[in-house]
Amino acid sequence: MMFAKRLREGVRRGEITCSVRIWTRPHVRVGGRYRMDEGEILVDSIELIGLPDITPALARESGFTGVLDLLKVAKHGRGEKIYLVRFHYLRPSQSKAQLTQAGKKSRLPSS
Repeated sequence: MMFAKRLREGVRRGEITCSVRIWTRPHVRVGGRYRMDEGEILVDSIELIGLPDITPALARESGFTGVLDLLKVAKHGRGEKIYLVRFHYLRPSQSKAQLTQAGKKSRLPSS
């Protein structure tokens, strides 16, 4: 997932944990990890929403000053479907720790 430069610091600090995207189809998946700067974005959920669901509060939660500001950035290509993507940022140390944990679990003998 790509973010406008002005939003990245808020994402890294955990102040921005959702994004509205207008796509033809989803470009991310739940549980997917996407590089951002030195860390990663981990997608928690993706939901198809309607235009009335984009409120001023949701725009602010997404790091924008208002709905129009958000809509100018949310449109990607010919898309007409609106998706609300919830995520959290993993700092580099968190990313490595989670990968190490996952690797240990996958090597455990099955019963």
